Amino acid sequence: MAGDIEKKAAAIHHSVITIDSHTDTPMQMMQKGFDMTVRHDAKRDHSKIDFPRMKEGGLDAVFFAVFVSQGPRTADGNEKVRQKAVALFDTIDAVIGRNHLFAEKAVSPDAIPALKKQGKRAVFIGIENGYAVGNDKSLVSTYYLRGARYITLCHTKNNDICDSSTDTVGYNGLSPFGYEVVQEMNHVGVMVDVSHTSDKTVRDVLAFTKAPVIASHSCAKAICNNPRNLSDDLLKAIAKNGGVVQMCILSDYVKTPLPNPARDSARAAIRKKYHDFDGLSDDEMKEARQAWTTVNDSYPQKLATVSDVADHIDHMVKVAGIRHVGIGTDFDGGGGVEGCYDVSEMGNITLELVRRGYSSGDIRKIWGGNLVRVMKKTAAVAEKYKLHCRCSK
Repeated sequence: MAGDIEKKAAAIHHSVITIDSHTDTPMQMMQKGFDMTVRHDAKRDHSKIDFPRMKEGGLDAVFFAVFVSQGPRTADGNEKVRQKAVALFDTIDAVIGRNHLFAEKAVSPDAIPALKKQGKRAVFIGIENGYAVGNDKSLVSTYYLRGARYITLCHTKNNDICDSSTDTVGYNGLSPFGYEVVQEMNHVGVMVDVSHTSDKTVRDVLAFTKAPVIASHSCAKAICNNPRNLSDDLLKAIAKNGGVVQMCILSDYVKTPLPNPARDSARAAIRKKYHDFDGLSDDEMKEARQAWTTVNDSYPQKLATVSDVADHIDHMVKVAGIRHVGIGTDFDGGGGVEGCYDVSEMGNITLELVRRGYSSGDIRKIWGGNLVRVMKKTAAVAEKYKLHCRCSK
């Protein structure tokens, strides 16, 4: 019987379009000598994604994040972060250009099926932290033309757009400029990503946006009471908006970690030394990531499991509905649980869902169908706006 379930799960996993909506792999790609065509060891190399393991794990499409840490909200800070974002776009383009036999850059979900038939991975781009926009909303269009299809409005600190879920109250939600940015994203065709934002920011966005939103990597607060997670009220509100919440598999968001004072103290010291990872140069960020990795290796954490991940999915499906749940791992940004520690093990999520009675149609929605729907609706809203502008001239 167990063998039959495993065969059924493998067949479903192979047949559906699978999309991971959030990974921080470009930070690995920026490291000298890192090769996406080589199979890395997740434990030894601290790398969760490369093209060989994507194939092993049956992952058809991935969003690489142009991640920028929060820095000074000044003219100089805004220019430096813009340059950092451009460098990350350039890196992604260069890696894909060198490895077109393995993957291709995609800007529409319509490209995925053909690439899947060719045995290639589809690479999409999202921007993590609207700090990359600074206070110039025209950059939304600039980044869209570079391939960005979502922008996470903020990260761990407030910015000029909105309040973060892990910072003190600033604007109490969206700022006046934030409303302009959301409107521009609607007009251009960039999905609004509410992961990392405060509850009030999520509500402000939902009350204003003309397109459905995503939470590219978030979990259910009712299952794990972390400020990064979404309450049942917000899950319902995002569903009413037509959006989708992409289940994150970063262990601390999945299950409250067991007490580990030595680990906590060491990590707190690193956060203090590196200013909570805000405003770091590339070299400083590399140094900070190495220090963080060393602490994690020295004080190993008991990770949440694939079963714990499925508990969140069960809850989100119950609260928001099957059409409003997806998967965004946060691999290479801290994501990884026991049983799905890197991209090669992603089929284990499908296996657990099959064990819990999810149908192939349900799994198709969760693994990509729901996100594709939101992507297409976002593009349609933008096209309607552009048509209106043309007709009004």
